[in-house]
Amino acid sequence: MDIEKTTICMNPLVQYLKKSPKDFTKADIIDFIADNDIQMVDFHYVGGDGRVKTLNFVVSDEEYLNQILTFGERVDGSSLFSFMQAGSSDLYVIPRFKTAFVDPFAQIPTLCLFCAYYNKDGEPLEEAPEYVLKKATQSFRKVTNMEFQAMGELEYYVIGPKEDSFPATDQRGYHESAPFAKFENFRKECMHLIAQTGGMIKYGHSEVGNFTLEDKIYEQNEIEFLVTDAEDAADQLIIAKWIIRKLAYEYGLDVTFAPKITVGKAGSGMHIHTRIVDKNGNNTMVTDGKLNDVAHKAIAGYIQCAPSLTAFGNMNPTSYFRLVPHQEAPTTVCWGDRNRSVLVRVPLGWTSKGDMVANENPLEQASHLDGSQKQTVEFRCPDGSANVYLLIAGLTVAARIGFETANALEIAKDTYVDVNIFEEKYKDKVAKLNSLPTSCWESAEMLDKQRDLYKKHDVFSDRIIDGVIAQLKAYEDKNLREELAKHPEKMLEIVSKYYYCG
Repeated sequence: MDIEKTTICMNPLVQYLKKSPKDFTKADIIDFIADNDIQMVDFHYVGGDGRVKTLNFVVSDEEYLNQILTFGERVDGSSLFSFMQAGSSDLYVIPRFKTAFVDPFAQIPTLCLFCAYYNKDGEPLEEAPEYVLKKATQSFRKVTNMEFQAMGELEYYVIGPKEDSFPATDQRGYHESAPFAKFENFRKECMHLIAQTGGMIKYGHSEVGNFTLEDKIYEQNEIEFLVTDAEDAADQLIIAKWIIRKLAYEYGLDVTFAPKITVGKAGSGMHIHTRIVDKNGNNTMVTDGKLNDVAHKAIAGYIQCAPSLTAFGNMNPTSYFRLVPHQEAPTTVCWGDRNRSVLVRVPLGWTSKGDMVANENPLEQASHLDGSQKQTVEFRCPDGSANVYLLIAGLTVAARIGFETANALEIAKDTYVDVNIFEEKYKDKVAKLNSLPTSCWESAEMLDKQRDLYKKHDVFSDRIIDGVIAQLKAYEDKNLREELAKHPEKMLEIVSKYYYCG
């Protein structure tokens, strides 16, 4: 982050310290606390259930503050991760200074820091989700000499009291404005608070899904982020979900990131866009306005790993209620341009030679800026049940595998679908393509089958893979679709059970 950019950054620490969060030091944190009357410090970390955990400290004196920022604190790992036994479960949580932000909700001025897990020997915990992601990005860099970047599209439903005026049109909420969109101000305040914590937001809008059930309005919204380093992308998704939930609670609203909450209405995904850049931050996936071999190799990796990536991105039975045909959600392992039915989509990019702004605004001179820097490749099957760190780590591994696969370009060519895959002329090609898993059980089986792909370069350990497999199989949903066909009334019971997932 350039120093000039700190003047418009909404994170108070960036404004005060006039430096990028990546350059924050312990001394910076102490100075900010002392000069801004911060009275408490909160450590946050993500448990095995994907939710944010919190440890509170009172800033009683500078010596104690220095201690907690120097040594971290102990926590009970067996209460946070299912793979840890109570007999040997002590872990350290160590603050990551680049994640520091002022708690926008706290009545007592509070500084928040997200933490990494360390074991008894003072080494990073091999199975800690944030460390798995770090190992994935390091191995990608080592193999390709490039950097893996990502960003998420966070979809969620806001639920509030029914209103009779300006009713929205059922399932026609895409980019709707107030007063037909009821929770626009709530979404904008969420975005404002996320930006204050350091989140790099691209935009927010209302989404397709909206309906009324009994005395409540269900309105789907989306907040999309800017592409950044993969580790930072995961952090900002975690923080954003935490903020959206906390603000909803203060508003007296309800929020769910669940992939499917009722029959026949739009489900919520968490699509992940990816980009590969060189050491100078230049997009390496595009040449002369078109995807090149770098992009095609990464896509081939996503295609190869797709069946097992669902184990990290679609982590409860309702995920597979969303992954059905004709719902703008993928079911077949293929890719294409601008197509919302494929698994891997190449969104419309700013790769044309014309200057649209100059064309529309005669007083503007053509900018001649390279819009191809904005081009991404989107992985569309994940949803809000995902373990965000493991999902992005899995995608990073998959992209790397594309570079390690001799016939990657052939895989990409064979799985490309030009337009809508449901058109009759693609019937024979689609029949040859693989399908995504249809249950947590099947997803676990695919992860077990492809585990060696994730273990390479010591990114994922057997213990974490076995833990995810056990978690998925515990749902016992192997034959759930057949059971629901006979007893459809059970679907809402399952939806209710996993309503607050992720």
